Amino acid sequence: MTVSRSHCVVAVVDDEFIIAEGLTLQLEDLGLTVCGTAANADDAVALAQAKRPALVLMDVRLEGEKDGVDAAIAIHETVGSKVIFVTGSREPATMARIQLDHPAGVLFKPISDHQLKQAIDAALAS
Repeated sequence: MTVSRSHCVVAVVDDEFIIAEGLTLQLEDLGLTVCGTAANADDAVALAQAKRPALVLMDVRLEGEKDGVDAAIAIHETVGSKVIFVTGSREPATMARIQLDHPAGVLFKPISDHQLKQAIDAALAS
């Protein structure tokens, strides 16, 4: 199922407030509706279950014991949202961990508007 970008609801998960806010502004500039933000895995899962976003932008490293991959797997299993991972790390261990979930994409910080739009368009088209 594809979702038009104008009706897409996106959740943003990042434990750095300024990054979450920046991504929210980028998404809104692309015409997307952001249903909320979360800073840790448990809050991310709760947000996804409450708002049922079509797409989640998920930072890999989050505050707390669980990381973004843990949250993404739980969201995938309970909500079915597509997840685009956002990370500052290109380490093989991080990339292998991301592949445990079925990522709709991976973006490396800092993220340009063009990269974000391409990743979202690809995720929503699949």
